[in-house]
Amino acid sequence: MSDVRLASPQGRWILLTTVLGSGMAMLDSTVVNVALPRIGRDLDADLAALQWTVNAYMVTLAGLIPLGGALGDRFGRRRVFVVGVVWFATASLLCGLAPDAGTLIAARALQGVGGALLTPGSLALIQASFHPEDRGRAVGLWSGFGGIGAAVGPFLGGWLVDGPGWRWVFLINVPV
Repeated sequence: MSDVRLASPQGRWILLTTVLGSGMAMLDSTVVNVALPRIGRDLDADLAALQWTVNAYMVTLAGLIPLGGALGDRFGRRRVFVVGVVWFATASLLCGLAPDAGTLIAARALQGVGGALLTPGSLALIQASFHPEDRGRAVGLWSGFGGIGAAVGPFLGGWLVDGPGWRWVFLINVPV
């Protein structure tokens, strides 16, 4: 499968899906920070709970990425990537519907698990799919768009918190 060219429709589709998948994980690493004051007020959460809202996601994401890669090697990159995207979107829905801080923290940890499945899977799909001459450029575009997702997070978070509300910081991931 490593003969796909980046300029082909199939190559653009592979890049788009992997960027959208991993972009959700990168975006969620920063978007929630802007929403924390409003989350704390609405859920009557103390500072420790707000810190765990961030940390539960980051710790599970970082800690489980090697496992996500190993699962992709064992059960198939595409399959683990798709499971990761669905898992992440479902956990995002749980975050958006969380009635209290404890539920939000647990859902954020689940989000991290989904991110740990989809992030290495997305890069592995690029590695396995693209022609060797296009692979470096595809990885560069994947990395660049992931960085843009992380950079856009605070701006998008501020807009969502001031507009439809903090829950939409999480609910934006559900349709993807």
